Amino acid sequence: MKRVFPPCTAESVLTLVKTAESSIQGKRAVVIGRSTIVGKPAAHLLLRENATVTICHSKTQNLKEICKEADILVSAIGRPKFINKDFVKEGAIVIDVGTSSVDGKITGDVDYEDVIDTASYVTPVPGGVGALTTTLLLLHVCEAYKSNVY
Repeated sequence: MKRVFPPCTAESVLTLVKTAESSIQGKRAVVIGRSTIVGKPAAHLLLRENATVTICHSKTQNLKEICKEADILVSAIGRPKFINKDFVKEGAIVIDVGTSSVDGKITGDVDYEDVIDTASYVTPVPGGVGALTTTLLLLHVCEAYKSNVY
């Protein structure tokens, strides 16, 4: 039987959430971004862990209010420093998947400095989801090779 690997970036999101929170079950998760590469797979993996998941996007009304209710906030919209403390519930887990180039530097969707005192856990960009995504990709390749899935 062939093994199916989840998308590496979505798996990175779930891994980081599990690092910060022992139980995802029953938590309210908001995923901003509906791409088939990150947003939807991340939402699906969180659903599999029994989180209550809301998917938002650029046309979502009352985005700030919806985000403010999230125990877990995942941002994958590609808007530099769009998410500030006004979007974040006290003690929330914030996973920044966004990457944008601003003045030659990679910047995430989350204004890290503004959110750090509100969130219980926030991933940096660079050095957060991207680094783990690369590691998981290598792991998937090795596992596929070992099990002759390639």
